[in-house]
Amino acid sequence: MTILMPEPDQAVLARRDEIVAALRKIVPGEGTISSAAEMKPYESDGLMAYRQPPMVVVLPSTTQQVSEVLRYCHQHGIKVVPRGSGTSLSGGALPLADAVLLGLGKFKRIREIDFDNRAVVVEPGVTNLAISQAVDHAGFYYAPDPSSQIACSIGGNIAENSGGVHCLKYGMTTNNVLGCEIVLMNGEILRIGGKCAENAGYDLMGVITGSEGLLGVVTEVTVRILRKPETARALMVGFTDVEAAGQCVADIISAGIIPGGMEMMDRPAIHAAEAFVHAGYPLDVEALLIIELDGPQVEVDELITRVETIALGCGSTTCQISTSEQERLLFWSGRKAAFPAVGRISPDYLCMDGTIPRAQLPLVLRRMNEMSEKYGLRVANVFHAGDGNLHPLILYDANQPGEQDRAEAFGADILRLCVEVGGVLTGEHGVGIEKRDLMPEMFSDIDLNQQQRLKCAFDADGLLNPGKVFPTLHRCAELGRMHVHGGKLPFPDLPRF
Repeated sequence: MTILMPEPDQAVLARRDEIVAALRKIVPGEGTISSAAEMKPYESDGLMAYRQPPMVVVLPSTTQQVSEVLRYCHQHGIKVVPRGSGTSLSGGALPLADAVLLGLGKFKRIREIDFDNRAVVVEPGVTNLAISQAVDHAGFYYAPDPSSQIACSIGGNIAENSGGVHCLKYGMTTNNVLGCEIVLMNGEILRIGGKCAENAGYDLMGVITGSEGLLGVVTEVTVRILRKPETARALMVGFTDVEAAGQCVADIISAGIIPGGMEMMDRPAIHAAEAFVHAGYPLDVEALLIIELDGPQVEVDELITRVETIALGCGSTTCQISTSEQERLLFWSGRKAAFPAVGRISPDYLCMDGTIPRAQLPLVLRRMNEMSEKYGLRVANVFHAGDGNLHPLILYDANQPGEQDRAEAFGADILRLCVEVGGVLTGEHGVGIEKRDLMPEMFSDIDLNQQQRLKCAFDADGLLNPGKVFPTLHRCAELGRMHVHGGKLPFPDLPRF
């Protein structure tokens, strides 16, 4: 599959030295990087199959510097690609040859911890896990917990609306962010929301969260923190049939039980994780559910009994219940390490991200097995099973001719299947470049044009993170007409690695 990106602006490239010099005045010293060797680490994000060196990298450390960089680029028609920790798995932070890569890695301060209002104010470069660690001593935590939480930044979580293993009960990033400071492409600094649970007017936080860096650059975030539950225990339930495990997920939810987390792994993922972490996973099962129940102890004890009964009714063959906090964390350790674990058994893999109605899980698992045979590629499945967010890992070897093409075609078919059964193209990894050209599978031209009108309201010249999310780009003036006559921009092939 060929990923197409906007044609580089040769007039901008011709002024590169002038642009670099101007940016050095705004962000001096090591804050502006222009040599090819020093920019090498920034040429891709977590979707490492695609790489593109940026024109220049700028690493501001203050909101004012971000504002001045964006204002300069706006005045001179220069594109900007925002970047957090670079853990995006959809190519959302892929640079452009004629764009400034704006890295927020220096924004690492926790500015305020307010236990009375159950809020923490952080800079966007603070890692997800660092928030929970900062408030752990007082019995609080930050609920969204993506598997990459040790590395991914809270700013990037907002860009992609990240979730994690506990998003079933406690919600995604959008449900746990109260406010933010955002810098628009013209340099204007806005404050949206705050420590209040509800704010009057339009839900601009809902617009910004999940906008993938297309609307503005976040420079401060206010998040909601929660009290740790009184009790948390996990069940590790094995099945000899993947579809039976999927049915168990549906039956638990239909019984009115909302676990703190409910994750699923199939045999390849189980074996890879166990070899990597030694969590005590059963190796004679085809599927494993990790189900966490939290709350008052009496409630947790009752729910464990009910879940165990449901699992037995679905044909479970093993069931282990955590008896200590250490054992609970051990159960989760393999799931949290599933992605790097799979990396030990395959030279390369694609981590897909789609979401389906829970009731369709058995059907989708069966269809994915058929696709695996069709493409001749293995797939290891790890799911946020409770909310239907799938993460199939397609295993391939990029050194073998044709395997990457087959892997990408396999992944595209999985995403089409998600839409076919009533789901969506992404759950938490974003659209980026990976799913951009599949957007028409889910949205009509009218839908996509309306989404682009929203982008135009924030970034009329289309300078922020262009080439992402939208398969067909239109000028804002064209979108303002009753009939749109624009077409695709001339996109050259982007080299793959």
